Amino acid sequence: MADPKGFLNHGREVAKTRPVGERVRDWNEVYVPGSLLPIISQQASRCMDCGIPFCHNGCPLGNLIPEWNDYAYREDWQAAQERLHATNNFPEFTGRLCPAPCESACVLGINQPAVTIKNVEVSIIDKAWETGDVAPQAPERLSGKTVAVIGSGPAGLAAAQQLTRAGHTVAVYERADRIGGLLRYGIPEFKMEKRHINRRIEQMRAEGTKFRTGVEIGRDIDAMKLRKRYDAVVIAAGATISRDLPVPGRDLNGIHFAMEYLPLANKVQEGDFVAPPITAEGKHVVVIGGGDTGADCVGTAHRQGAASVTQLEIMPKPGEDRAPHQPWPTFPMLYKVTSAHEEGGERVYSVSTTHFEGDEDGNVQFLHLVEVEFIDGKLTQKPGTERKIPAQLVTLAMGFTGTDRENGLVDQFALELDERGNIARDADFQTNVPGVFVAGDAGRGQSLIVWAIAEGRSAARGVDRFLTGASDLPAPIRPTDRALTV
Repeated sequence: MADPKGFLNHGREVAKTRPVGERVRDWNEVYVPGSLLPIISQQASRCMDCGIPFCHNGCPLGNLIPEWNDYAYREDWQAAQERLHATNNFPEFTGRLCPAPCESACVLGINQPAVTIKNVEVSIIDKAWETGDVAPQAPERLSGKTVAVIGSGPAGLAAAQQLTRAGHTVAVYERADRIGGLLRYGIPEFKMEKRHINRRIEQMRAEGTKFRTGVEIGRDIDAMKLRKRYDAVVIAAGATISRDLPVPGRDLNGIHFAMEYLPLANKVQEGDFVAPPITAEGKHVVVIGGGDTGADCVGTAHRQGAASVTQLEIMPKPGEDRAPHQPWPTFPMLYKVTSAHEEGGERVYSVSTTHFEGDEDGNVQFLHLVEVEFIDGKLTQKPGTERKIPAQLVTLAMGFTGTDRENGLVDQFALELDERGNIARDADFQTNVPGVFVAGDAGRGQSLIVWAIAEGRSAARGVDRFLTGASDLPAPIRPTDRALTV
């Protein structure tokens, strides 16, 4: 373990962010480069000898958190990255993007600020890349079996890397022009610079994984023809259908899904555009949806020079401390101030959009809303609270409802769906079609990046066993496992 008295001697310190006035003028990550390393060994020392490390259960990957905390405390970075990689293919992704359910389950967090697990994680992997400790792990021999992975988000990439290292020949098909899925085009550059994806892709290429971009299975290639070409197929296409807002005025110009708006901003950073086709510059921006995707829209609008930014949430404002009905070690709903919220804008809770109002040219100009409350478990409007706010750009960030059905993938495979519209699978992550497996949001529904990687790793075991009759690959979760919540 780390320092037995570390949690008594040191308080919680997190990564420092750059001044708001500086960071909103660029698209670099918001944190001060190198600010973590001087404090991270001390922060790792706060990890207790707690007997039963509930952080293992809070993390679906089963990350060996006390072990790599101990190595980080001792500054044995080589051993730390080995233990980190033992359960997580892409800790530089989760260390930047995961909301850290492991910290909610930290035993120290019962009555003190939890260990900064996420900061320790990202420090270890960044140090490993810096020292050259992250190397390709090509298989010693090939199995002669072939696997197609549909989708290159975290679930697809995790499955592909595991199966490649097991000796199978793997090709990843991505319908976008670059690899990464929502990591590439859904996550803004200021949250994770895309160089982190690029170097992982190069590692995977060196290991033997093949990548095919600009190919949509179902449209460009018939799904069953793909199945005949490969010994197994993994569907990791995500839950990409955005939840809509069917209210009057929805068809006005200037109202877009978040996943129409955010990718264009990322494409500017990739050099595809000088300026994005959809921009917040000089506009009053309204973001509907209070989650992480909504916060990404807020931060993007700030950097594009919005005149104002307002974020709407239909639910009440969460508390800053755990509610009694959300006890440790569950993942609580807390009021969270992201880096994007630090940069400005207004957050409005307990409101619902009634309709949009446009000008004579069909462009949205105002959003009409009303305050709401829950009465006997039913969402009810408060009479007399109607008002309108200026809105020249509206982004809908209300989550996702399921995997794409329009491209033909589901129907061509004749896949069965569960009661929530996700692709059904058995205990080995196999669908009703023999040799076709599903991992990530396509089978689980909208979830976190850490669950996607866990799904990819677990599905890879199912594929490996299907191809060879047995498997030594780890399977951290079952398809039916869910986050520890109330």
